Parts: sequence; structure tokens; C-alpha cells
Amino acid sequence: MQYWNSTYECMSRDEMTSIQTERLKRTIEKVYQNVPIYRDKMQKAGIEPGDIKSLDDLKKLPFTDKQDLRYTYPFGMFTVPMSEIVRIHASSGTTGKPTVVGYTRKDLETWVEVVARSLYSAGANKKSIVQVAYGYGLFTGGLGIHYGAEKIGATVIPVSGGNTKRQLQIMKDFGTTILACTPSYALYLAEEMEEMGIKRSDLKLEAGIFGAESWSENMRKEIEERLGIMALDIYGLSEIIGPGVSVDCYCKCGLHIQEDHFIPEIIDPDTGEVLPPGTKGELVFTTITKEGLPLIRYRTHDISSLNYEKCECGRTLVRMSKVTGRSDDMLIIRGVNVFPSQIESILLEIGETAPHYLLIVDRVDNLDTLEIWVEVSRDLFKDEVKKMEDLERKIKKEISSVLGINAKVKLVEPKTIERSEGKAKRVIDRRKIQV
Repeated sequence: MQYWNSTYECMSRDEMTSIQTERLKRTIEKVYQNVPIYRDKMQKAGIEPGDIKSLDDLKKLPFTDKQDLRYTYPFGMFTVPMSEIVRIHASSGTTGKPTVVGYTRKDLETWVEVVARSLYSAGANKKSIVQVAYGYGLFTGGLGIHYGAEKIGATVIPVSGGNTKRQLQIMKDFGTTILACTPSYALYLAEEMEEMGIKRSDLKLEAGIFGAESWSENMRKEIEERLGIMALDIYGLSEIIGPGVSVDCYCKCGLHIQEDHFIPEIIDPDTGEVLPPGTKGELVFTTITKEGLPLIRYRTHDISSLNYEKCECGRTLVRMSKVTGRSDDMLIIRGVNVFPSQIESILLEIGETAPHYLLIVDRVDNLDTLEIWVEVSRDLFKDEVKKMEDLERKIKKEISSVLGINAKVKLVEPKTIERSEGKAKRVIDRRKIQV
């Protein structure tokens, strides 16, 4: 078995703990001195950097979440001046404002390193041809995989997302060996292959590295069968670094976390109590090598568990189980983070509908779909059809502009959407994602 960096990927637990402890102490000192919100949080908790002497002390530190990034938007949690930030990425936030991430040159080197490890797990090497069908731009997926593949010395095809027929033509003509995209898009490509009469034997695909959305083991089996490849799961989030935080190996029994850079914890989402290995709970990360935007005990709201046993592949890195859900109301639709509150803000801004809406999420032909039901006044519902159609188009256009996703908008008459005496039910998720 080959490893990209066996020093860290196969390190003993004692060695890893020693490295993590020193890096954690340096990181805590840095954020305390340079980021007011961290200093305030620690002072309110009665903690100083010198109180953090071991990994066991990590649980003394306050949590960080998206609200902190929103409160300090755009650059208030950076620990270095903007003159040292060489790249900006962003993901959607809860109010339309993006979650902004800044990278120093060293941060980019770290990112490239963890993605190179991830791609190596999928069998990538200098002879590989990697087709990157994740989106480029502010989304971290495309550029993250791109530079990791180049680090290995692989040939990169930066095709980005969409234009499926062209994707398949390139895959066939250029001899793509590794595909990187969302799992739902991989299945869509498989369907289009059949429509175009392209056989598995016409392609040179060997493996796929799929992420940005939750997917089941059954979906993995279907992808592998229809494309004739090994399908591996890659996990990441922009705030922590992007794709490459963790990845499957060929054993497919948990995603190896690059824990020399990211310390994971599992907590009870209600109490914040740290849970023992093997227990399902909310995944929390502390970054210990990032310069631009270090995050301390960042709550991902993803539900997972941790396994510290050595993997059959030889890696000693802790493994996280496949993400099985969320502890908050965020939806991930085709790799885009969507909060019901964002939809609500858009509808309120337009101001021509009632304050009752319902989001219906489904998976059709292996692609996520979003349908938005919005109640309108009785007078408008009885008005001419053209006014209704114009309002539907207006809402759809605004959602596409703000969130970057296409949604079907359906205006319904008053009292169509069920009322609740408690918390309003805003989402019906019909996707069957069972891990």
C-alpha cells in the first residue's frame, strides 16, 4: 500500500497526540492575541492560553459557529493582515451573506497537501488524468481538487460543473482515469452515458472522489456498478479548509481525518458534552495549522462518530463515519448550503406573498430538486394567471441570484400549507439517504 505522506498518515497515537498538543497551544495563543471575538469568549469563560496544556483541555474552550463568522463578516476572524491573505473563498451563509474564508500562502500549501493525500487514497499518481467536475469560483470544491491533483503530478482537466454531454465526450476522448464531482452528478453522468451509447469499456475511469453532499452506501454501489469504478467519499467544509478534511480509503470503513491539521470531537448537540469514541453526535473541528482563519471547536452540525482503531489499509488516522444528517435546519442541495431562513428573507424582501412557505426537497433521476410552495392572498390567487406567473418567475430569479440554485416555485392559495401550534414545519426532505 502506498501513502502520500506515511509520516503523518501512519503515525503512532502518542506521536500524533504530541504534535497536536504543541500545534493546539500555538494556535490558541495566536487567536487569543489577534482575534477579539476569541479573546472575549475565552475571557468570559475564565480561560487564558496558558491554561491549555493538553488535548484534554480542549473541552474547556468555547465553541465557534457560523454565527460568529456572520457577526464578524467579512474578515473579522482573520488572524493575519489582508496583505498576507492570498486567496478568498466563500460559502453561503444563513442570511444571504457568505461565510468568508481567507488563506495565506502556507494555508494553500496545507490544503494542497491534504487533498493530495485524499486523491492518493483513490489511486491517483503522476499517470492519472483527473477530471474536476466540481464548480470553480468561490466554492472550494473545484480549485481544491485541482491543486491537489497538480501536487501529485497528475494531469488535470478543469472542466467544472454542467454541460454533461461535453463532460462525457472529454472523459472518453481524453482518457480520464479519476472523476471528481458530487455523487448525484456521477449517477447522472452514468445515465447520460447510456443515452449516448457510451459503454464502460469505452472509458478508462478507475476511481471517483465524490463529496459536497450526503450519499448512501447503496448509492456508492450503484455508482461503482454503473461506472465500473471505485467510489470514495471525500469530506470538507469551506470554513475548515475545503475538500480534504477527511477521505475514504479502499477499505471504505470510515473517512480518515487529516488530524495533524484538524482535531475532531463528537459532542452532544444539545448539551455540548464531549461523547466517547463510537458514539454518534455532532462533529466539531479545531484547526491547528491554519494561519488565515484558524477555527476553535467549530460546530459543523454534521452527525457522525469517530473510530480510533488502526484501519486495515495501515493508516492510523482517526476515522469518521459517513455523515448521516444534520443537527440544524441546513439543507445541502447539489453541494449548496441552503437555510430555510434564507428563503424566508427573500420572500419577505419581495413582499408579495403570505408568510407561509414550504420547501420540498427530493432526488429525481439522482439529482437533488427543490420546490418552494408559497401562499399568496386570496385576491391574488383569484387574479389573472399572468400576475401569478410573473410573481413565480420573480421569486425563482431572486432565489437563483442569491443562493445560486434553481428551484421550482409554486404559488398556492391560503391555508394550503399546514399550520402548527409549535415550531413551523418548513421542510419536507424526501431524499432517502440511509448510510
